Amino acid sequence: MVQIESLIAQQTGLNERYIHNVIELLQDGATIPFISRYRKEATNGMTEVEVATVSNLLDEFTELKKRKEFILQNIDNQGKLTDELKQRINDCWDSNQLEDLYLPYKQKRRTRAQIAREAGLEPMANIIQSQKEVPLEKIAQRYLNPEKGIETVEQVIQGAQDIIAERVSENERARQTLRTTFSMHAQITSRLVKGKDVEGQNFRDYFDWSEPLARCSSHRLLAMRRGESEGILRVTISVDDEPAVERIARQFVHGNGECSRLVYEAVKDGYKRLLEPSISNEFGASSKQRADEEAIRIFVRNLEQLLMASPLGQKRVMGIDPGFRTGCKVVCLDSEGNLLHHDVIYPHPPRNERIQALRTISNLVEKYRIQAISIGNGTAGRETEDFVRHLDLPEDIEVYSVSEDGASIYSASEIARQEFPDEDVTVRGAVSIGRRLMDPLAELVKIDPSSIGVGQYQKDVNQTALKKSLDQTVISCVNRVGVNVNTASRYLLTYVSGLGPALADNIINYRTQNGPFRTRRELMKVPRMGAKAFEQSAGFLRIQGGAEPLDNSAVHPERYALVEKMAHDQGCSVETLMKDKSTREKIDIKQYVSSQVGLPTLQDIMAELDKPGRDPRGPLQQFAFDPTVHEITDLHAGQVLPGIVTNVTNFGAFIDIGVHIKGLVHVSQLSDRYVKDPNQVVSLHQHVMVRVLSVDLQRERISLSMKSDNR
Repeated sequence: MVQIESLIAQQTGLNERYIHNVIELLQDGATIPFISRYRKEATNGMTEVEVATVSNLLDEFTELKKRKEFILQNIDNQGKLTDELKQRINDCWDSNQLEDLYLPYKQKRRTRAQIAREAGLEPMANIIQSQKEVPLEKIAQRYLNPEKGIETVEQVIQGAQDIIAERVSENERARQTLRTTFSMHAQITSRLVKGKDVEGQNFRDYFDWSEPLARCSSHRLLAMRRGESEGILRVTISVDDEPAVERIARQFVHGNGECSRLVYEAVKDGYKRLLEPSISNEFGASSKQRADEEAIRIFVRNLEQLLMASPLGQKRVMGIDPGFRTGCKVVCLDSEGNLLHHDVIYPHPPRNERIQALRTISNLVEKYRIQAISIGNGTAGRETEDFVRHLDLPEDIEVYSVSEDGASIYSASEIARQEFPDEDVTVRGAVSIGRRLMDPLAELVKIDPSSIGVGQYQKDVNQTALKKSLDQTVISCVNRVGVNVNTASRYLLTYVSGLGPALADNIINYRTQNGPFRTRRELMKVPRMGAKAFEQSAGFLRIQGGAEPLDNSAVHPERYALVEKMAHDQGCSVETLMKDKSTREKIDIKQYVSSQVGLPTLQDIMAELDKPGRDPRGPLQQFAFDPTVHEITDLHAGQVLPGIVTNVTNFGAFIDIGVHIKGLVHVSQLSDRYVKDPNQVVSLHQHVMVRVLSVDLQRERISLSMKSDNR
């Protein structure tokens, strides 16, 4: 483990001592949010990202260690494990190099070289590879073996060359030489598969494309790989063969005689048939992995911004799932998000029952004392929003357009069926749209993050890596905000540090049977809530209006005694200490430093006392599209329009301007200054003004700019 800690320190630049502490905490069952929030002294204030990085690298190196143990055992079973080889494997922490060391001992299918060995031609290969001047044809006759199909001198020599070719392909130095060549000179090339030009119009940018692999961006590589998987494109990664062969041949050819010529031919054959395809595949896999990591990073960043979107809060909301032919499904929710009523209106073609729809909305708003209206932004969303905004509703009712991404996934899910067993999918979808306005985080945790639509080629990346990163992001967001234990759903509680599905169910059942929790300590009465689970979860669970004021804060119960001492020293109650800023300002936190509690924790406590239970999410802002623009045909170059950022990628940002097709602001058009990372300029749900650069009606593409001009 010491070696792994050192390797993590080398990769991250973090102090090995604190890496050791993080690993000990992780192995003791601590979660990443708990470690970063409540163990800052042990980690020297590592951020949640840094703790997660240590955790991920620990997993990677642990897996590599298991692989090394397997390889050592396998080679030892063959009786070929020397002390030198064992030491090299033990010292190796590079997966490619490790596989190179293992390659000569790896079980293979019956290769041409293996067939030649079985025919007894390995000594002949050794003679040729020695490159001495010998009577080659005469020697070759000794190895004729008709029973094995070796009947001519030419077959003897060819079999020997097959053995040499395989040796070249498995030679560690030769592989590293070609790896270096690929890393410096590899080109990725994409060509159209014959006859696929009409079918593959979405990939026409890549019909005849080539660029250095090292400069190929994540989104271009994933686009080409998607085109390849759909049978539209043929993608290759290659180098100039001739100089690559010459570099490798210099390692094996040491003369000008007949044997040297045969070795050179074997090198060329080994390169073309075995070595080059192997290294090309390796670079294909590694470039795909890097592209995946970049795409996942973008997805994670966008998902975090989406989950941390500003909530409307506990207000009575009307949710509307718009539609033309099937009408608009309307639901009314109370301030807790409970369904009170549902209906259908038909304000749009083909039925155009606008008067009846107006009366229905007005009556429901009055009857259920609606405070805000949430309208899905999908089909008929813009038209429904215009309809509602032009109704004669009370001025204090706010109208919002809400993303529908993933709502249909939720409405057909087991979670939705459990919540609303007697309602159909249209009602469930409308409820989700309404709840998303009230608290995006609480609602979106019910949906598979990959279905929310804020990623880049999310279906094309490694799904295991994607799920792990997205789950970590959801957990991070839920714990950063905190959860009201008396109102949270099972699905929200599942993501709280230290809980999980079983304990979440037990909390809900306990709450149902015994009423709201009055204190955090009461959580210990929940079945299977042990000391460790309580330690990990308590600081992230909130109890509003309970007997203990600190229960509605992020102060961990393990530090209640410390806060009580602070209050006692100031001659007041904890409640007064939390309310009276002047009293808190008198406290010198340095006097409370101890072997268990350092300044970082004390500073966190004081910040929490200042704003107990504060929501890190900002206030919700209203937005309205340009009322003159509804369809892509309404657009023309030069128009300046309001828009909402719906997705951020490494090549730009997608903007909703109210025409059902998202426009793209390329990274070069995000600002008057150079922008390397679009996230430096824009974020999800940001309200922006954009200028229309061009409209491609055939491909339904809208090019936008956020520059002050179009130079």
